[in-house]
Amino acid sequence: MREAQKLPYAELLAQTRAEFESGTDLTVAVEEEFALLDPQTLTLVNRFEEVKAAASDLPVDDHLVGELIASEVEVRTGRCGSFAEASALMGERRAQLAGLTEGLGISLGATGTHPWSRWQDQRIIDTPHYRRNDELLRYVVWRNNTFGLHVHVGIRGADRAVAVHDGLRVFLPHLLALSVSSPLVEGVNSGLHSARTQIFTRMFPRCGVPDPYGTWDVFEEYVKTLYETGSIDEHTQLWWSVRPHLAYPTVEIRICDGQPDLAESQALAGFCYSLAARIARAVDEGERLPRPPPRMIEENFWRAIRYGLSGTLLDPGTTEVRAARAELERLAAWIGPVADELGVALTVPATTAAERQIARVEEGWSLEEIYAEQVRTGEVVRG
Repeated sequence: MREAQKLPYAELLAQTRAEFESGTDLTVAVEEEFALLDPQTLTLVNRFEEVKAAASDLPVDDHLVGELIASEVEVRTGRCGSFAEASALMGERRAQLAGLTEGLGISLGATGTHPWSRWQDQRIIDTPHYRRNDELLRYVVWRNNTFGLHVHVGIRGADRAVAVHDGLRVFLPHLLALSVSSPLVEGVNSGLHSARTQIFTRMFPRCGVPDPYGTWDVFEEYVKTLYETGSIDEHTQLWWSVRPHLAYPTVEIRICDGQPDLAESQALAGFCYSLAARIARAVDEGERLPRPPPRMIEENFWRAIRYGLSGTLLDPGTTEVRAARAELERLAAWIGPVADELGVALTVPATTAAERQIARVEEGWSLEEIYAEQVRTGEVVRG
């Protein structure tokens, strides 16, 4: 990644536009965020700096970064030319990270929230970027002890990238419903399937479902206005759940909860990637995409937060109410031919991590027992 944060914004935008125009279509990269845990108590531990130092000179070092709090770590696949390559690297990166942390006496968690560790006990990592976010956001950033999965999809052409962005925003609730893994937080069953989304997207500024831009010029004018009015001083302060990225020529999907299970994480990333590719195909062929009003996308967004795949979603084109799984199966059928071309097997899970945790609550399990099961799920898959 070039040093985008150090560029004057006019230069940043001009360079980004040029990179989109000459970019490579349908590359893919996946980023996964993990909780750092005490292996006995499974509480969050502020040990990221130890993890990063121990990674020095190891293959994973270049792909391991800090993410806000010292009890969190992110691993990245890097840019891949195919989803098969990205999927394999997701497993490799998890294995590399697990080997590293095991040697330090640290376990890993990958649900979207930690069930009981207090945000007051987590330390912001000491970097200029996160010090600046701390200064700007205060309680909002302190409270954000969450863990997600992000997918970058290369899109060639600046206007085309914006068109794919505009199409993806309609389906953010669908992707969230596929990924929900965070019903447990602050020592309670929240009643939500994605407490992570409620904490992050409902608190951060410039977050959640963005407006459609229509063209790169409109997007660029928006970013310029934010800089010129002092609303932002780094491009990373656009926290929308989907965004044209200003350091890579990609559209980044940022809505998903973290996944304890590697296979489910790979399937989720494949679904995100294939959906972006299918929307790009529709843009290229002039196929009409649904454009519901923002209030209807927000309605679906809430349904996904509250009920995940256990509830209902509105068809974005007709507002017909469907069982969420049926709506996801309908979406998968639309994506299917493009997914086949890309070598991605689309799946809608029989149960989500959120549903499995809620079922354990109803069976009388303690939060500690439930979370331990999720941690073991990740350890078994990482093998």
